[in-house]
Amino acid sequence: MFTGIIQAVGKIAQRQTTGTDARLYIKATQLDWSNVQLGDSIAVNGVCLTAVVLPGDGFWADVSNETLLHTTLGKLTIGSTINLEKALTPQMHLGGHIVSGHVDGVGIITSCYEEGRSIRLNIKAPTELAKYIAPKGSICVDGISLTVNTVQQSEFSLNIVPHTQERTTLAEIKVGQQVNLEVDIIARYLERLLLDKQESVDKSFLQQHGFA
Repeated sequence: MFTGIIQAVGKIAQRQTTGTDARLYIKATQLDWSNVQLGDSIAVNGVCLTAVVLPGDGFWADVSNETLLHTTLGKLTIGSTINLEKALTPQMHLGGHIVSGHVDGVGIITSCYEEGRSIRLNIKAPTELAKYIAPKGSICVDGISLTVNTVQQSEFSLNIVPHTQERTTLAEIKVGQQVNLEVDIIARYLERLLLDKQESVDKSFLQQHGFA
């Protein structure tokens, strides 16, 4: 599990292709690797990968064809910058929100402009994910825990404050760029619960359960 609080920005240093799979060498000299062991999970642009080799200044990870096809990792090239977060431990603060590292879909940046000292982003999500995205709710974009501002159908907006711009890859974001999206896991479990109960969410249901 992760929090969506980025700990370092790294780069793709090497890429090896074996059939339909790939092996990536991800380098980040500013990240403390002393407490990382083989088999540990590390989120790379929001994708949970397993460290299989630890050279000391980064890690090697195997990436399956499934992951390459359904995330943006398949489009990364040598020198691409990526957001990195080591797995959550019981001693760490949960500063963002609960993130699994399992990408739900790929979104597209539809607009990007300055708004005060922030950057305002509009992102179009896959239609099937729209129901999980709510105003003032949490969403993970390329591994970063962010708060949704507004939602219109499958498109949502958010603001990237200066601190996030400095600590992540979002300062380099461009219109048309693809990003990994992971919706709030609580919304996923709530849907599963409602499906099992075969109930619909309406005003009466919300009042009955103390939400309205």
